[in-house]
Amino acid sequence: MDVTSDLQILRLSVQVAALATLGGLVPAIAVAVLLARRRFWGHTVVNALVHLPLVLPPVVTGFLLLRIFGTRGPVGAWLADTFGIVLAFRWTGAVVAAAVMGFPLMVRAIRSSIEGVDPRLEEAAATLGASPAWRLLTITLPLAVPGILAGAILGFAKALGEFGATITFVSNIPGETQTLALAIYALTQTPGGDAGVWRLAALSVAVSLVALIAAEALARRTAVRR
Repeated sequence: MDVTSDLQILRLSVQVAALATLGGLVPAIAVAVLLARRRFWGHTVVNALVHLPLVLPPVVTGFLLLRIFGTRGPVGAWLADTFGIVLAFRWTGAVVAAAVMGFPLMVRAIRSSIEGVDPRLEEAAATLGASPAWRLLTITLPLAVPGILAGAILGFAKALGEFGATITFVSNIPGETQTLALAIYALTQTPGGDAGVWRLAALSVAVSLVALIAAEALARRTAVRR
């Protein structure tokens, strides 16, 4: 591999991780609010299903994604026939796999932050006539911003390093689905690939550090504004 190939892999990895994080953030916030602020029949089951990707072997998750979103799967076949969207063995499928694997981490961080918001603030707003949606948008979520940022960081980091579900669902196709983790794995199986492994590992560390530093700066700025 040369520098150009390394940059292509890095660009694809960051693209996949960023889209997975952005695509999963709103659903993660919604699920976190539901689990933190509502008690309903099946609460434990929903919580378990959300966290299932954390305890399942990633290969099993990838296999399930292939069965569901593959061209012969119920959802995948419908997407392909209706919209011409194919996820299996495409970079878009890598986004889906990364989003699924990072989703539980995002929900956990955001839920913990929401549970830390004093419910009396929301109750006070309710006595003034604020609707549940308005209380959520103007009180709960602004106060939970640090947790939302933390969840986004965890989701991005997990997506950037995702391996098992990705390689099972979309394979390891150079230029199409080969992210940093998959490229490093391929190089470890290649004689004389140590130099490439070190280069890509250094890129992974650099990107992760930049993300962490940027998130810390955003968290501090948010704290100052509050």
